[in-house]
Amino acid sequence: MKVRLCVLALVCVVSTGCGDASDPERDDISPPGYAREPGVPRVKSEADIPELPLARYELSGADSKRLDRARNVLQRQCMRDFGFDDFPLDPDTWVQMSSSFESTAIAVTPYGTLDLKRARRWGYGFDPDRAEEQKAEFLPKGRKVTERERRVLDGPEAGESGGSVVSGRKVPKGGCSEEAERRMGAAAAPAPGVEYVSRRTAEIDKAVAKDERVRRAFRDWSRCVEDRGFERYASPARAFTDKEWRKGLGDGSTHRTKRELGTAVADVECNRGLNVTGVWWAVTAEKQRADLRRNRSRYEAVRKDQDRVRAAVREVLGEAG
Repeated sequence: MKVRLCVLALVCVVSTGCGDASDPERDDISPPGYAREPGVPRVKSEADIPELPLARYELSGADSKRLDRARNVLQRQCMRDFGFDDFPLDPDTWVQMSSSFESTAIAVTPYGTLDLKRARRWGYGFDPDRAEEQKAEFLPKGRKVTERERRVLDGPEAGESGGSVVSGRKVPKGGCSEEAERRMGAAAAPAPGVEYVSRRTAEIDKAVAKDERVRRAFRDWSRCVEDRGFERYASPARAFTDKEWRKGLGDGSTHRTKRELGTAVADVECNRGLNVTGVWWAVTAEKQRADLRRNRSRYEAVRKDQDRVRAAVREVLGEAG
């Protein structure tokens, strides 16, 4: 899985008070009244976005990395049981991963992105240097898996009659990779909380998209971009995912035409000037807090699930406490 973040871009055309294009911190658009109400943060960059209430009921990025490490530990233990004593903790299975790794995923938040500098340079495409850094984060750190190891790691192929016993032991269904997944799942169960929070977040996001405050913010943003001479989009996410930027390209990059760069910069500047992201955050936070009040017992169960998962990971990793 290869993730390359596409960011927004360039040019300040005239209309409704455009700041000096050479000064990315200057915003001369006065946000409407609802964008200045108490509880609505002033957001000009990703760093300005406060944590949402439901964030504490989700496993963090650090938690996910620790879960992956715990699975790798169990996988290596399984491989060692079959006599592969030097099996790496993070094996290189690149032969199987390469095709999927090369398909680029384009990720965008409901409010778009806020990085004006990157927007000016890359439009709605990605910074190739940053993409390579992100690719490196996913690449395995250990040596390549041998063909003999792979038969145990992945298990015998479907319909294969022999080769399911190695070193006097039967290879588990799906090999050591699936066995590690099963053992980790059993150790961390019950943990339905992840699915519960994901479902609730998706439902809340739908309600946020229909909220009149967010709809007004997007309408103001849309007019702002149009007034600068560019196409009218329903939301920053629609501008970001315009297929025009990637016609004929299969890697998630963009052509970075003058129109694309100009649209992207107008997008970011209108977003920041009108505080669109601040409005989106405030409405989302309000609805998440209401959901927490209505379903407090369910969310407390989620917290307990989190504790169980983290305890299971600590045990697998051999950490005290």
